[in-house]
Amino acid sequence: MRRPDFSSVVLWLGLVFIYLPMIILVIYSFNASRLVTVWGGWSMHWYVGLLDNSQLVSAVKRSLQIAFYTATAAVALGTLAAFAMSRFQRFRGRTLFSGMVTAPLVMPEVITGLSLLLLFVALAQILESLFGVLFDRGMLTIWIAHTTFSVAYVVIVVSSRLGELDQSIEEAALDLGAPPWKTFLQITVPMIAPSILAGWLLAFTLSLDDLVLASFVSGPGSTTLPMEIFSAVRLGVKPEINAVASVILFAVSLLTLLIWFIARRADKRSRMLPPDDELAG
Repeated sequence: MRRPDFSSVVLWLGLVFIYLPMIILVIYSFNASRLVTVWGGWSMHWYVGLLDNSQLVSAVKRSLQIAFYTATAAVALGTLAAFAMSRFQRFRGRTLFSGMVTAPLVMPEVITGLSLLLLFVALAQILESLFGVLFDRGMLTIWIAHTTFSVAYVVIVVSSRLGELDQSIEEAALDLGAPPWKTFLQITVPMIAPSILAGWLLAFTLSLDDLVLASFVSGPGSTTLPMEIFSAVRLGVKPEINAVASVILFAVSLLTLLIWFIARRADKRSRMLPPDDELAG
């Protein structure tokens, strides 16, 4: 019998360390007992009770909306920033621009959240004093904060893909008379579509998981799911928390499986296509 090598042992230990707490959480979400640490048999009571917990359901919907808007805005801004950094090697202020784009990667979230809070407070005072407009913190401020934070990750993901592309294809389209914007939309974007999708999913996950920034810039009636869970577990973990976490795990796993299936199917189709010289013949 072959002994497992060191790499296999480390791999399985890492997988157990990551996924075992999730499995335990899912199991205890079916616990009939109100006490999380005491097993009282199998029950779907807490999943049914989620529908009656309007506060928790509202937090889930609000977090999903903010995450969707954040991922979309971060992909749009991050893709343009990555394209500018990759295709324009020399322009005035490039070093400053690169540093400002990637600053959220190394900046502590507490400092980022505090600075954004001071910015929104000052902006509210200016709008109220000059135009008489009330600017309250809420979903809009959370969306702006999450977008500011997530753009840096999208830039890193898309830039790595742009660095691997053959620029001769874009240059050929430009030589044939295609405008730069049309070349970007019809040539560059399809080639970097997997990295754009990866950046969107990463930004969506970061926004859905964020607690620190949302705690600083949120206002009344704009509590997100991480804030709701954090405030609830301070008094003890409730079974409803296990249930909603299990639902999110199932949804994320299903989405990941769907994306993997689509990517695998596209890869199979690309392998089945004949070479270009055969098509030309």
